[in-house]
Amino acid sequence: MSTVKEKNSENTPVNEINPYDSMLARFSAAANKIGLEEEIYNILKVPAQQHIVNLPVTMDNGKVQVFEGYRIIHSNILGPSKGGIRYAMEVNQDEVKALAAWMTWKCAIADIPFGGAKGGITCDPKKLSMGEKERLTRAYTIAMADVFGADKDIPAPDVATGPQEMAWIVDAFSKINREYIPAVVTGKPLHLGGSLGRVEATGLGVVIAALEAMKKMGIDPQKSTAAVQGFGNVGSITAKLFTRKGVKVVAISDYTGAYYDENGFDIQSAIDYRDANKGSLEGFSKGRKISNEELFSLDVDILAPCALENQITSENANDIKAKLIVEGANGPTASNADEILNKKGIIVIPDILANGGGVTVSYFEWVQNRAGYYWSEEEVNEKAEKSMKKAFENVWSASKEYDVSMRIAAYIVALKKVSIGLKARGHF
Repeated sequence: MSTVKEKNSENTPVNEINPYDSMLARFSAAANKIGLEEEIYNILKVPAQQHIVNLPVTMDNGKVQVFEGYRIIHSNILGPSKGGIRYAMEVNQDEVKALAAWMTWKCAIADIPFGGAKGGITCDPKKLSMGEKERLTRAYTIAMADVFGADKDIPAPDVATGPQEMAWIVDAFSKINREYIPAVVTGKPLHLGGSLGRVEATGLGVVIAALEAMKKMGIDPQKSTAAVQGFGNVGSITAKLFTRKGVKVVAISDYTGAYYDENGFDIQSAIDYRDANKGSLEGFSKGRKISNEELFSLDVDILAPCALENQITSENANDIKAKLIVEGANGPTASNADEILNKKGIIVIPDILANGGGVTVSYFEWVQNRAGYYWSEEEVNEKAEKSMKKAFENVWSASKEYDVSMRIAAYIVALKKVSIGLKARGHF
């Protein structure tokens, strides 16, 4: 069998603005490292399905606005596809393709029986009323009615979506199918079959992964500092759980800017301020106001990017002083920043490992929905922690075996698992 010839190095220059190119560069590097057969490479480098729909929605002013919606299934080799739905102006086909592929690798690393998918609608959610958002969500669900399914494709919340949007999807999908199907989505409200522990799951996974890496690196949490970029669900919970473990969080940020205090923040008070201020840290009076760019160059032990893609690029990677980067966001590091970080000796726990706690607990929610039996929060967290530690150890071992970065090691672990499944199932 011939092996892959294109993009055959971890340092391949790509357009760092395009997350799909970044994904392919890492995927190709891992494929070459393990000598992945060319036919397997060609199947896994492209999505299995791509669905693009136009959604006419009547706005509150009576006018009809047409939105573009996406659902891209990268793989369903290991099980039904799984992945969130985001509402943002930046949503586009390449972004969703990359996010869908990352979900495939993330599920494989977490050793759960799902493939990868992602969805999104190009819109500005801040300009939508609650009624407009509901009509848009229901229109999207109806358009994707033949794509979604508890055994086919299972959405979840992502950027600017949450339990309410998932509740609307469950309701619309159930009405179409004339039966109540809570397992069609995860991240639902608790009273509609959501799981305890789901809200904190991604942040919990990020912190568990960081603590495991700190053990390997000899970093004492009680004597360490962290900067957390992003203060949504993932970033704020990551920051809160870091402080519980003794890590001093000296910088936090959101889209309005960053805040620095060398003595550390009371994260719960920052969360309370955000929640009382329409979800924003703007005007936060604690600490010194700095830019998001400055946050990346702070002299801290841990940097946790928990916002959007392409935050660490070849332009700012040299400025990073952290010893450990743990990626709470999807795709926060562009691929041609990897070489710089590797040469600086910075350990990076990649997104497809670090934020896998979210999809792990999503899987637990799906299992509970199918069984009709629900676990305590303690049980959920215990299972999630065990899963994250096992996934971390598998990737750490692969990085040593193949002498590669943790990022490429994560892709190697995922590719091996998915390719074995593909070979076993076969193809035309």
